[in-house]
Amino acid sequence: MQSFNDFTPAHDGGAIYQQLADEIERRVTVGQLKPGEHLPPQREFARILGVNLTTITRAFATLQRRGVVASRPGRGSVVTGLAEELAFVSAPEREPGLIDLSVNRPATTDYLEALARFLPKLPKDPRYADLQDFHAPEGPSWAREAVATWLEPVLGERDPGRIVIAQGAQSALSSVFGAIARPGDVVLADAVTYQGMTALCRTLNLVLQPVEMDQDGLRPDALENACNEHRPRALFVVPCLQNPTAITMTLERRGHISEIARRHDLLIVEDDVYRPLVSDAPPAFARICPERTVYVTGMSKTVAPGLRFGVAIAPTALVGDIAAMQRVACWSIAPLTALVATRLIEDGTLDQIVAAQTGELRARQLLLQEALAGFDFQSGEASPHAWIKLPSPWRANAFAAVARTQGVAVMAAEAFAIGQHAAPHAVRVNLAAARSRSDLQRALEVLVQVMKSGERHVPSLV
Repeated sequence: MQSFNDFTPAHDGGAIYQQLADEIERRVTVGQLKPGEHLPPQREFARILGVNLTTITRAFATLQRRGVVASRPGRGSVVTGLAEELAFVSAPEREPGLIDLSVNRPATTDYLEALARFLPKLPKDPRYADLQDFHAPEGPSWAREAVATWLEPVLGERDPGRIVIAQGAQSALSSVFGAIARPGDVVLADAVTYQGMTALCRTLNLVLQPVEMDQDGLRPDALENACNEHRPRALFVVPCLQNPTAITMTLERRGHISEIARRHDLLIVEDDVYRPLVSDAPPAFARICPERTVYVTGMSKTVAPGLRFGVAIAPTALVGDIAAMQRVACWSIAPLTALVATRLIEDGTLDQIVAAQTGELRARQLLLQEALAGFDFQSGEASPHAWIKLPSPWRANAFAAVARTQGVAVMAAEAFAIGQHAAPHAVRVNLAAARSRSDLQRALEVLVQVMKSGERHVPSLV
């Protein structure tokens, strides 16, 4: 427990409780106070500083609103920092009465219906016998052939030899970064980015550096500066319906970033899992800058996360290294999964599922537009998630905590901010995660009520 004997309020620095809250937040930001560390009991704090208990209570309440401190029965006041928010959430909660909008998942059950139709037919498939055998780490040849056909319109070519199939896009990213980077290498990404990338870099001991964003996504001038300063190995981007901000990068912006990547010998890792949900999406980086782009996609966001089917398509020189990492991790994708995905591609069922998902998301976007009229948010015509910028005085952590007490789970911006980069006052809301439109409608009504309530709903630490 850190000592606060050295804290002396300034006579002209404003209210003492505010100065104390600012000082504690500063110590968290610079790392003097660590996530999970306990603060002194409020009465002890008052004695140490020679102030009344009300002053300390107000300071702690301010810190809780900012999401810096949490109070739990029997544990006292604990620094939250980013410890809880950076937990890599991958499955929806089933808590009774909770509408969980914190996990990205498809909104329809079309995949389950398709699976029920063709599973009984699998024994007659000529590839059925392959299901009991080992396969090459890059995946069965017939699955790579199907993927090459599926992605030919995106990539502009059909080359199964450049494809490695993985158990989901996250597994593909793991194999890619395990192959292209070494501990200590710098990877650049949007200042707020997919939390799975943060967790992956932490696991591989890579240094993830934030690049500033604007309304069109990652800023070229900020990327140029980051390349000059850090000499990075790779750039990670989600150019279509970026997670969490839902920004789709313009063609002009993609062109500028590609030029910078060429000048600085920077490898681009493009996570394009949301592309099928964007009508008239700009060309992929893998099409603009194929010689230095590794293209990653999957079916979790458009078909079903339970399918666990991901793809990495790389320049030929990198394919062997990525496949080798796949071999070390799991040898190869489960052939049953590969056959299911292949059948979905070959018989057109994949396109039907994506079309149904897109239609449902458009309907849910209308609910969002109506419910949040007058608030600041961004999304897309068929985006599965929205980025809500919170009105004052809300901080993201505090808002998420209060929303949960009202029966709705959302993800605070702190979960997506890289390192000590200041997180915006925003939350990600996954429209597709609601089990029905009526559930989504109720959840949005709750979020609006909480946003309007301001400090009245922020729980006291007294």
